[in-house]
Amino acid sequence: MTTPIPTVNALVQSRGQHLQLQWLAGRDGIDRALGSSAQTPGRALVGFLNLIHPNRLQIISQYELDYLDGLAAQARQDLIRHLLEALPAAIIIAEGLAPPADLLRETEISQTPLMSSSLDSIKLIGCLRHYLGDELAEKTVLHGVFMEVNGLGVLITGESSIGKSELALELITHNHRLVADDAPEFSRVGPEVVRGRCPQALQDFLEVRGLGLLDVRAMYGDSAIKQTKDLGLIVHLQRMAAEDLYNLDRVHGSHQEQRILDVDVPQVTIPVAPGRNLAVLVEAAARNHILRRKGYNAPQAFIERQHKLLEQKSPV
Repeated sequence: MTTPIPTVNALVQSRGQHLQLQWLAGRDGIDRALGSSAQTPGRALVGFLNLIHPNRLQIISQYELDYLDGLAAQARQDLIRHLLEALPAAIIIAEGLAPPADLLRETEISQTPLMSSSLDSIKLIGCLRHYLGDELAEKTVLHGVFMEVNGLGVLITGESSIGKSELALELITHNHRLVADDAPEFSRVGPEVVRGRCPQALQDFLEVRGLGLLDVRAMYGDSAIKQTKDLGLIVHLQRMAAEDLYNLDRVHGSHQEQRILDVDVPQVTIPVAPGRNLAVLVEAAARNHILRRKGYNAPQAFIERQHKLLEQKSPV
């Protein structure tokens, strides 16, 4: 999936209030790109004033302003010119400092976005790196319902009409939380971390056949919704013939791995059949997976117990 390139406008719309951004000049450059996924997310994209390796977001603190004030007039003019010729996406003056008049004038002429923030420069850079790392991460959309079950991010998959949404609704009534229905979006935010969230257009809604669209937040409250969650387990619902059910491994179950964004994600397959309580099974699958991550393996513990019992009963 092609990752959309975020712009200055997207940054202001989604993080402007949180970052306390105020426009100073260069509004005509609002559509400048902040970077691309081909660059190292959050690293070469934002930092303190750098003319040798220009950042897409150039942050100016008191130190940089003092440096400017210490330059001769021609050197100061040359530095500002070099800064703007590098075509930064935006320049942000941190700590609520007053912008120099010549920088205001030149950014307006070159249509380079110039903003201020009252945040400390270090905190501002940290927040921007986090934002860019998330926005520029490789993304994919998967079909299924993404839930938080017992604190674990669980993606419920299966063929259409198998009952994923109905299962999600029952889990919500058990005090688990909905992240996204139908088309959750996943991004790789770390070497082994895939994070899921709901596209803005689908947030809070769950489609259940016969009932139509349900507003989960309105029906069950804010606590029924989770904005983002790291993917920990895939639960795949599958209809099986009697022969396939008979051949399932009754000790180890049906465990595999699915590769998503180059990360191997554990998957358990749960057979769908009349009379099976799928909500209870998903809860059990989540709890069992949490135990596995802590190092406890129930089938292995069972096998070791049987060996010990056999050894005790064996004649000396």
